[in-house]
Amino acid sequence: MNTKLFLLLGTSLSLIPNLTFAQCVATQDCATLGYTETSCNGGKGIKCPFGNWWACIGITAEQCSELGFTYTCTGTGEIGVGNDCNGKYQGCSCDSSYQYTCTGTSYSGGSGTACGGKYTACTCTSGYEWKNGSCQQQILNGPDGEVYKCNGKVVGVRATGMDLYVALQDLEIMNWTNASNKCYSYVFCGNVKGTLPTVSQLVSIYNNKSRVNSLLSANGGTKMTEDWYWSSTYYGAYRIVNMSTGSDRDGGAYDRNYYAARPVLASF
Repeated sequence: MNTKLFLLLGTSLSLIPNLTFAQCVATQDCATLGYTETSCNGGKGIKCPFGNWWACIGITAEQCSELGFTYTCTGTGEIGVGNDCNGKYQGCSCDSSYQYTCTGTSYSGGSGTACGGKYTACTCTSGYEWKNGSCQQQILNGPDGEVYKCNGKVVGVRATGMDLYVALQDLEIMNWTNASNKCYSYVFCGNVKGTLPTVSQLVSIYNNKSRVNSLLSANGGTKMTEDWYWSSTYYGAYRIVNMSTGSDRDGGAYDRNYYAARPVLASF
């Protein structure tokens, strides 16, 4: 060990302001005793016996360097390892967000600047997109997680766990006959057509309404109306479901009463 540093540590008590005096009084307050630091450069100091506070011994930049504290860790994504000594560390590492090597089929490189040869995200070759931490083949037609696509455009949404996709728009207010005909002829993509939802499907939409509405808004759709919707469920009359309360009731005369309708895609 450096001789100067050894002498410094050997006389540590004399270098701590107010510490000798503080030990002669009846007090258990760390700050009053002179322990005012949460940590010490290079870990050189004395810990308060009554709490997690320290009284530190002065140490020069040269002494820090002799102890191996030589890294500034100011590069892209770098963080210091352990405690610092006068602003320098004994080693550097990369922030945990730098975890991707961005190599292999479908990868075209890293996004941004690397840290230790890794990136926070990658760029993908044509036909692939960066999603869930990897380059995945783009879906142009069909289900893609919480959205359903047609020619790469979102045409339906669902909350995670739902077994149906909801069309982006309501149909106009109409009687049950028109609602049924238009929902069953509604085209999601190509020959993939919708249906008039059942009571249980409308209740599922209601139960997930917050997420469904968020996805609708994010993809150019309109939120579910806080009103009654026609269903395909028949108990003496076709049932309607209130999207404000989730309750259902008899819709009355199917050819004379008018309610909202929203196509759904339940088979995909």
